[in-house]
Amino acid sequence: MPGIETAQGATVPTQALPLFPLQTVLFPGGQLRLKIFEARYLDLMADCLRQQSAFGVIALRQGSEVGRDEAGVKFEPVGVAAELLEVDGEQAGILHVRCSGRRRFELQSCAQAADGLWMGQVQWLDDDAPQAIPPELKPAAEGLAKAIHSLAEQGNKPFLEPYGLDDAAWVANRWCEILPIPLAAKQKLMELDSPLMRLQIVDEFLRGKGVLE
Repeated sequence: MPGIETAQGATVPTQALPLFPLQTVLFPGGQLRLKIFEARYLDLMADCLRQQSAFGVIALRQGSEVGRDEAGVKFEPVGVAAELLEVDGEQAGILHVRCSGRRRFELQSCAQAADGLWMGQVQWLDDDAPQAIPPELKPAAEGLAKAIHSLAEQGNKPFLEPYGLDDAAWVANRWCEILPIPLAAKQKLMELDSPLMRLQIVDEFLRGKGVLE
């Protein structure tokens, strides 16, 4: 099994994972909708359906989502595995898919196959442990509950159920998905190992914008 060697000399196993580069950041527990028409990604979705396997969503630091200019593409170091939830293939040559964000991974290396699909060797990162929201950050959870209600009234349900309004990581991640912050900032928030720190940064942003008092 491939692996990487740590500073202590231990070998940490890595896993091959097909990559789907995007101009977006997927968070664990998040929902992602894609319209797929490129042959390499149509084949990838077929493989994932057949094998009941995941693919890696990773944000582009440089380059395009389409094309095969390997030299001009740079990825962020951390991505999130995506699991297919729904696949609609009613239109010939086009798939509409809905995915769920699962586990984070750190990209160790990658290469592009002959068909243009990127394959990465990844090391899985630990999931955020469930963590109660401290009293000083409760307003962020309450504000998100109000946002969910307001969006639902408009016929918009961007989050997967069940909701985790009592969990720091879930609340922070959902805010990160809907806040108008730059892609690079969302990436850094997703990479943070501490869900409480992630929520604290979100809380400060919301207070700075007057969303929370």
